[in-house]
Amino acid sequence: MTADEFVAALDADNQQLLARLAPDATLAPEVEGDLTVVNLLKVALKNEVEATEIAARWLVATDDVDVKLAFARQVGDEAKHYRLIADRLRALGVDTAPIDPLAKGVGPLFRYLDSLTTTVARVAAGQFTREAIAVVKNRQFIEFCERAGDRDTATLYRDVIEPDERYHHELGRRLLLRLATTPEAQASARAAARRTLELAEELQRVALTSAGIHHAPGC
Repeated sequence: MTADEFVAALDADNQQLLARLAPDATLAPEVEGDLTVVNLLKVALKNEVEATEIAARWLVATDDVDVKLAFARQVGDEAKHYRLIADRLRALGVDTAPIDPLAKGVGPLFRYLDSLTTTVARVAAGQFTREAIAVVKNRQFIEFCERAGDRDTATLYRDVIEPDERYHHELGRRLLLRLATTPEAQASARAAARRTLELAEELQRVALTSAGIHHAPGC
């Protein structure tokens, strides 16, 4: 299989699994209980700081300049997202000074991503797949914000954060076209992408059943 054929097939497989993270029934949420924009933005802070750190770890672990620069771009964007979300929380009246997104440690997805040792697996799992998940989750969150009447937060995600995540995903696509050229590399990339999606689905299910959280942005 050529790299072009492989990336197209991987994308198709991912999209099929991503549909399970965005069933039609979840696109019409009702704001009730503790499911608020503020609380979901606090979840987003953890997602952004984890995304920043994993990209930073991978940045210093590769000698491939193109990959290094792609991870560097992601580090900067994810850190920017964190600051913008914190600013939005303050505008909503939240004191962000006491918030420590990593007070309870990193999550299972971060630990899995951190265990990956090859560049092709990291790109497939992190940029190509995790950022595709983020696009889906952010789209859900935008609709949630609009239904909750918070147009400013919806605009922040629609105009700034989601376009960045789409760009990261496209960076991953371009890198995979260069990296996933052998059966071994393709097998590694496929396994990493699938496990990333499985973990995302598992984490969403746990968040929904244990805390009633859905539509949390990012991944």
